Amino acid sequence: MLVLDTTSGQMNNVGDRFKTGASCTTSGSYVFDTYVDGTTTPQPTTEERVILLTRNETFPPIKSAEKSAWWKLQRIT
Repeated sequence: MLVLDTTSGQMNNVGDRFKTGASCTTSGSYVFDTYVDGTTTPQPTTEERVILLTRNETFPPIKSAEKSAWWKLQRIT
């Protein structure tokens, strides 16, 4: 599914990635992809692996690992 963000004109697709600290432009379900430093360990907790964000919220870090993450858009809500 393709969504046009009417504020920025940006197109967001399921599978697009977003970094910790970025503003969410498409409300949806996001899944942990990898850490910004390229590693995948330590694994996030079960509660941290999938997050729900609404537009204008900020992508969080993985608090249990104290690391920035890449988040992948899994489902648009």
